[in-house]
Amino acid sequence: MLGSVNSIETMGLVDGPGIRTVIFLNGCSLRCKYCHNPEMWFKQDNNISSDELVKKVLRNKPYFKNGGGVTFSGGEPLLQYDFLVETCKKLKENNIHIALDTAGFGFGDYEELFKYIDLILLDIKHIDAKGYYELTKGNMIKFWQFVDFLNKKNIPIWIRQVIVPGMMDNDDYLSKLVEIVKKIKNVERIDFLPYHSMAIEKYIKLGIEYPLKDVPDMDKEKCKLLEDKFKMMYNSQK
Repeated sequence: MLGSVNSIETMGLVDGPGIRTVIFLNGCSLRCKYCHNPEMWFKQDNNISSDELVKKVLRNKPYFKNGGGVTFSGGEPLLQYDFLVETCKKLKENNIHIALDTAGFGFGDYEELFKYIDLILLDIKHIDAKGYYELTKGNMIKFWQFVDFLNKKNIPIWIRQVIVPGMMDNDDYLSKLVEIVKKIKNVERIDFLPYHSMAIEKYIKLGIEYPLKDVPDMDKEKCKLLEDKFKMMYNSQK
């Protein structure tokens, strides 16, 4: 089976535990205003077989110590479901730890895939349906449907929230985010990611207007303080 892979990062350190091979799959139905991979919005030509991709991963297996492995990202990897299932099955036959970085916007019915997934990196875009749509053009109902599915599984989840200045950096947002995360089972870790505008050059090259061109980058120290504050709020209500 062939899949559409945009790129492969061989020494990833921020997309799951340990040293990881990060595989970026093309295709995404969301249009997040802060998206830093607009070149992956559309599924390109299929350019690699599952066997070939597994061989590339296995070359890096000696580095997968201390919990390392493979992370599928994108784009939205769930949109290449059959390719993902076939590849993950072969990786598991080689005892590779598999993480999935997703917003939960696939086609539903993920039973087969989740036999092979060890960790979910779950992207939370916004705290209510209106804000979710304004930020991503996606329906938040699909996010909750995915959460309902996850809650029936016993798979560790790492929560990821991008913090955009003027949008997520306030107490009201944090309080509502606490309520969302409380509804998600098996949460092991919560990371706030500071918004940055480094993707602007990509948008210019692609001839796409950058939606947040007037928004400054999120201060990293302030983002960390907000993360600490959120965790205190969340832990006090668990």
